[in-house]
Amino acid sequence: MDYTNLIQNVLIYALPVLLAITVHEAAHGYAARHFGDNTAYALGRITLNPLKHIDPIGTILMPLVLIFSGSPFLFGYAKPVPVRFGNLNNPKRDMVWVALAGPASNLIMALIWGVAAYILKGAGVDEPFFNKMAQGGIVVNAVMFAFNLFPLPPLDGGRILVGLLPYKYAELVSRVEPWGFFIVLGLVIAGIINTIWMAPMMSVTFGLLKLVLSPLAMLVN
Repeated sequence: MDYTNLIQNVLIYALPVLLAITVHEAAHGYAARHFGDNTAYALGRITLNPLKHIDPIGTILMPLVLIFSGSPFLFGYAKPVPVRFGNLNNPKRDMVWVALAGPASNLIMALIWGVAAYILKGAGVDEPFFNKMAQGGIVVNAVMFAFNLFPLPPLDGGRILVGLLPYKYAELVSRVEPWGFFIVLGLVIAGIINTIWMAPMMSVTFGLLKLVLSPLAMLVN
């Protein structure tokens, strides 16, 4: 095992993963406050201070295990920002926006890392470490964007689905939430999510990023 290469990968991905998870959770809290729920704000969770969001398993252990195992996808999770949906101005409608805020922040960060990658290229910076970090930032945020949109509670996609469905069906989907994490974990281990969701979603996400960044790509090239 090449430990030097593994350590380098940890250093390359540390900042992108930490930022991706921290901004994701802060975005949920900010959106919740905007729509009427101050719970996250009162607990000091609307912040970019990573110490407020770090989960020992999801933020540190899981990404490290994925890096050391050579996983094609790198993702993790932070301590969920507490949201009392009953406090929202329009709970069913606003739930969608609060849930969407996290993945949307990851898509924006993927674009920012993409811009950074082209700036490095345009400036003639050929230091592999910084170029790989920029590419890592794109991948990590694209993965978080796609994965969190999987339509099963408690993932953001599940909450979005609950908010969009008629009450009768929304209630049925919401009942899955207590077991949702274990179901998702099982689907990940079985490779089902990768096949039916991540592969097509990642293709669409990278296609969208390429399209938006194409003017900058033409300018640099």
